[in-house]
Amino acid sequence: MNSLSKGESTANGIRQGRNDFKKTGYGGSCPPHGHDPHRYFFRLYALDNMLDLKPDAIRAQLEEAMKGHILAESELMGRFERK
Repeated sequence: MNSLSKGESTANGIRQGRNDFKKTGYGGSCPPHGHDPHRYFFRLYALDNMLDLKPDAIRAQLEEAMKGHILAESELMGRFERK
């Protein structure tokens, strides 16, 4: 299993894109104290080729690059509440 540090790229081409907070990488769940549980969606795609994207690609660029190349996809929804 590969693990990435912030902004890191591996020899086999795995990269992280820019998140909703305009930072590179995954930041983890962190809803504000006292709010109802937040939902988090994780999507996994099987593609028929490697994508040629820069390390800081945004979601719209990723989705455009994947068009016509998705073989299968899956989604996991998790809920998290900070008490």
